[in-house]
Amino acid sequence: MTTTPITSSDTIAPYEDLTAVLRGVLIRPSDPGYDEARAVYNAMIDKRPAAIVRCRDAADIIACVRFGRAHGLEIAVRGGAHNAAGLGVWDDALVIDLSLMRSTTVDPEQHTVRVDAGCTWGDVDHATVAFGMATPSGFLASTGVAGLTLGGGIGYLSRRFGLTVDNLLAADVVLADGSFVTASENSHSDLYWALRGGGGNFGIVTSFTFRCHDIGEHGVVMAGPVLYDIADAAEVMRWYRQLLPTLPEELSGWLGLLTIPPAPPFPEQLWGRKACGIVWCYTGPHDRADEVLEPVRTFGSPLLTGIQAMPFTALQSAFDALYPAGLQWYWRADFFNEITDDAIEVHREYGRQLPTGHSTMHLYPIDGAAARVPEDATAFAYRDGGWAGVIVGVDPDPANAEKISQWARDYWEALHPTSAGGAYVNFMMDEGQDRVMASYRGNYRRLAQVKERYDPGNLFHINQNIRPGREVV
Repeated sequence: MTTTPITSSDTIAPYEDLTAVLRGVLIRPSDPGYDEARAVYNAMIDKRPAAIVRCRDAADIIACVRFGRAHGLEIAVRGGAHNAAGLGVWDDALVIDLSLMRSTTVDPEQHTVRVDAGCTWGDVDHATVAFGMATPSGFLASTGVAGLTLGGGIGYLSRRFGLTVDNLLAADVVLADGSFVTASENSHSDLYWALRGGGGNFGIVTSFTFRCHDIGEHGVVMAGPVLYDIADAAEVMRWYRQLLPTLPEELSGWLGLLTIPPAPPFPEQLWGRKACGIVWCYTGPHDRADEVLEPVRTFGSPLLTGIQAMPFTALQSAFDALYPAGLQWYWRADFFNEITDDAIEVHREYGRQLPTGHSTMHLYPIDGAAARVPEDATAFAYRDGGWAGVIVGVDPDPANAEKISQWARDYWEALHPTSAGGAYVNFMMDEGQDRVMASYRGNYRRLAQVKERYDPGNLFHINQNIRPGREVV
């Protein structure tokens, strides 16, 4: 057979040989749709892979891994493409794209859902909320299941039901040698432990099985924002840090500094106004909602109180239109054990300086059920309560990239001394090995040992990388 190879920086690979064994589609730089296929959520990322394979099933993934190994290729893995650092694509790499693998299977009697690795959380919520159930996830329906899960999974349901990884029952995985295993408590338990927060370091997950929980009434929750003027941010933060740990775990709320979007359902007189907001979500019985929500509805002098009954799917997708794919993003993040007075002063200063309408700061709580899991029970280590914080400079215009990046860097530099040290890996850019190690605390050495067993050659290294055990001093 005659082949037309593609030249990468490392090798010449006969991609037609790979195409011959695929059900999916292989896209090369000269093919129509290449630029669309290489694009990720963060438009600051501009990588040019040697080839992109849009896989249809686990067999395609196995073929790609074996082909990549045989030809010495860099391998990048793309799920939902939301990764902050854009690590789903890479220059001259073979990109294994899972986005066509989108099936879900709900078992309402067992309260489980099996999810293909290309699914977004919108796919999962659509499937489970129909049965009045959900599994803990994040805050955007467009976020990919695979990336969020493998990094930990902090979301609206974490106080009541734990992180996404605390509800992961099993994962089907293609390993670096091209073999296929199922990881669970009873099979490859060391891999199962590492997948729950250790990122894409150990293999390519092809499907996940999650535990689901009944929420609200038939999937309808009480949720929405309470917004305050930015001048009230310090008062709101002091109240919030004291109140949140006392609330029933059926109620959670994340805090943000933001600009009120210039669009319905927000009143026109508030459009473009800088604000401190808390987005609340109550998943308990509706006949108790007024009692539980009373303190969060009545505090201070809110500009807007928008808590109302809505399907959980509506809450999860509420911000998707505001943050479509293709914006410029620059991320900085940290964990915080508490919101200190010094931190509040930093938030006040930089909240007033929000550089664009999309730029924001969020604090996501990690307490309740999520904090009751021992630090060494999963790879995700920050279990002692507190918040995952993220500062994001965001704007549609590439001309503002440096402006939003500098604001986020300055904000982070001022705030970091009040932090717990590491960061939620799903919010990290390319920040170096020390930051990766700090984000896993005492679990890093065990993760390195699992890496040594399942990927000793570090084939899967385009990620927040955990090096094989022999490389860890």
